[in-house]
Amino acid sequence: MRNPLRRYYGRGDLHFVTFSCYRRRPLLGTRRARDRFVKILDQVRSRFGFRLIGYVVMPEHVHLLISEPKTANPSKALQVLKQKVSRELGSKPAPLKAKGAAPAKPSRPSDPPVLSFELVGSGAQGLHFWQRRFYDFNVWSSGKVREKLEYMHANPVKRKLVEHPEHWPWSSWSHYENGKEGLIPIDSAAGEEIKVKARTLESALRGSGQVGCGTHKTFSPQG
Repeated sequence: MRNPLRRYYGRGDLHFVTFSCYRRRPLLGTRRARDRFVKILDQVRSRFGFRLIGYVVMPEHVHLLISEPKTANPSKALQVLKQKVSRELGSKPAPLKAKGAAPAKPSRPSDPPVLSFELVGSGAQGLHFWQRRFYDFNVWSSGKVREKLEYMHANPVKRKLVEHPEHWPWSSWSHYENGKEGLIPIDSAAGEEIKVKARTLESALRGSGQVGCGTHKTFSPQG
C-alpha cells in the first residue's frame, strides 16, 4: 500500500496545494483547457465557500493557495474540482490525425503542443486526466503567503513559457500587481495576512502562557 499523505485541517491555515495531470502530461496545454479549468475552479470555489488567495495553471499541473472550505475540507473540494475538469476536458479525446499530417502549430507562444488523451488500462478505468493524489502544504505565516504567491507567479517564466508573468493570464499575478481581476476574482492576501499574524501571535502567547489561562483570551493584531 502507498504511504498515506498526512493532511492537517481545522487549524484555520491556508493551504498551498499542487496536483498534476496524469503522468505529468500537458493536458492543460491549450488556452481552451486552461480557460475551462479556471471557470470550473470559480464554480467549485463558490459551491464550497473557500477563499482563493492565489493560483497558477500550468500545462501539466496546478498550484492553488486557498483557505479551508466552509462546507467541507480541502480534500473534498479538490476531489470535486478534479472530477468536474476530468469529465469536461477528458470526455472528448482528440481525434487521431492522419498519417503523414503535419502537427498543428500552437496559436501563440504560450500554447505548447498538447498530447491527445489516450485510454490507459481497460474497462472502468477509462480516461485518466489527473494523478490520484495531491500535495498540501499548510501556510501559517505571512512570509509563507508571499513566498507561495511569488513562486506561483514566477512559474511560467521559469518554465520559459513566457518572458513575463503578465503574459500568462492563468494566474493571480494581475490581481496583486495592478489590481485587475483577471480571469477569476481573487480574495486578496492582505486580509489573510492579518489573520495569519493573529494566529502566529496567538500561538506565541499560548507558548508563553498568556492565552487561555487568565485574562488574555482575545486580542487584536496590530499592523
